Amino acid sequence: MPFAPFDWIDDEARRRADAGLVRTLRPRPAEPELLDLASNDYLGLTRHPEITAAAAEAARRWGAGATGSRLVTGSTALHAELERELADFCGFEAALVLSSGYAANLAALTALTGRGSLIVSDTGNHASIVDGCRLSRAETAVVPHADPDAVRKALQTHGGRALAVTDSVFSVDGDAAPLPELAGVCRAEGAALLVDDAHGLGVLGEGGRGALAAAGLAGGEGIVTTLTLSKSLGSQGGAVLGPARVIEHLVNTARTFIFDTGLAPAAAGAALGSLRLLRREPERAGRARAVATALHERLTEAGLTAVRPDAAVVSVRAPSADAAVRWAADCRTEGIAVGCFRPPSVPDGVSRLRLTARADLTRDQIAAAVAVVLRAAPVS
Repeated sequence: MPFAPFDWIDDEARRRADAGLVRTLRPRPAEPELLDLASNDYLGLTRHPEITAAAAEAARRWGAGATGSRLVTGSTALHAELERELADFCGFEAALVLSSGYAANLAALTALTGRGSLIVSDTGNHASIVDGCRLSRAETAVVPHADPDAVRKALQTHGGRALAVTDSVFSVDGDAAPLPELAGVCRAEGAALLVDDAHGLGVLGEGGRGALAAAGLAGGEGIVTTLTLSKSLGSQGGAVLGPARVIEHLVNTARTFIFDTGLAPAAAGAALGSLRLLRREPERAGRARAVATALHERLTEAGLTAVRPDAAVVSVRAPSADAAVRWAADCRTEGIAVGCFRPPSVPDGVSRLRLTARADLTRDQIAAAVAVVLRAAPVS
């Protein structure tokens, strides 16, 4: 019998198809054909002319690519400028920019823990946090969702170095973590707190300064945050913010920083442009939250089951994975792009449509989107 090393892939594909979990790439055109409630462009800045101009100018000045890792040739004055302004805006001592939010979480978790240490992780945390825990070689305790007492109990089982990690806003249901309570637990138990603010930056806090600023915890001793430049800031990349000694430690030890090519100048320029625009137009943050609230109210008043949004994510329950796929496809047919979350992306196994609010949506667009979602809703 001939050697066929990848035949097992066909078996896996059949199992995915039987479970309704097949995923496909769908390239989108340059000019939007659908009303977008699927992306994470919370402030509507990805196509803002000022931001695209900032990206183009950065590429013209610094080149198309970073040319190498940041410790070799890939760090520019533009990267340093972005780090200074990010840290100042969010209320932290220092920042380090990486090529993605995923890389930022891996960097923070692997560099700040290790063998002999403990990570306490919320069961609803993003996959990048899960992977960071696995790569850290630390003992990991996964605790029930948004449960500070469970975090306390887990920390009390360990006498050495420890860190609790949570999303600030959970990407599946859009609910916020109890950050003040978690910070109090970590202080009492002598543990660090790492908060992934990917879905909080630009939406929560005064002028969009993030969930930690909103909770009065920005810049606190023992607190580190990660974030992405690809959501509210409409660009690409990630960052770790915290005490200067933490950032210096990451520069010297974080493998996803040391061995990765630096963020492309165009992305750094776009993120910096978005940050400056948000300083001038802080009302965008409140508008994104208001749009999310309006979507939630209209959908639930019509009888759908949706989680009340704490930021800009509106999660609507679907009866099954197949129903969620059909629902999202029917919305696309009627001109509305919505997200579709199915296992294993959802930790509780419940499939959902995921609608993301944008600060630039009009009342008419909100009404049109709700009407389409309701018409396309599967019969329970």
